[in-house]
Amino acid sequence: MSHLDAIPVWAALLIALLLVAGSGLVLIGSIGLVRLGSFYERIHAPTLGTSWGAGGIVLASMLTFSILGDRPVLHELIIALFITITMPVTLMLLGRAALYRDRAEKATDEPPKRV
Repeated sequence: MSHLDAIPVWAALLIALLLVAGSGLVLIGSIGLVRLGSFYERIHAPTLGTSWGAGGIVLASMLTFSILGDRPVLHELIIALFITITMPVTLMLLGRAALYRDRAEKATDEPPKRV
């Protein structure tokens, strides 16, 4: 017997759904990283997959330990907030650095300039 037997069935189903959805999104982002062609396409998929996927996993963890501990577990929101803030910033920095490099080297696969 484990302490996970104390989780009600409705909560176990919700936790399982959040874990499957979160890890599925992370998997889709990882597949996008491998399958997409250019660097500019590759930086988009893992960013979205990691942000939303980690969010689902963090929610499942919060629900699990809130039920087992008989108190709300909210400190994991800091993890979700950190991921939500850092992933788009990383995407923008990587994209701008690559664009600057491609323009400096006059690369042919550079995205078009905005008017």
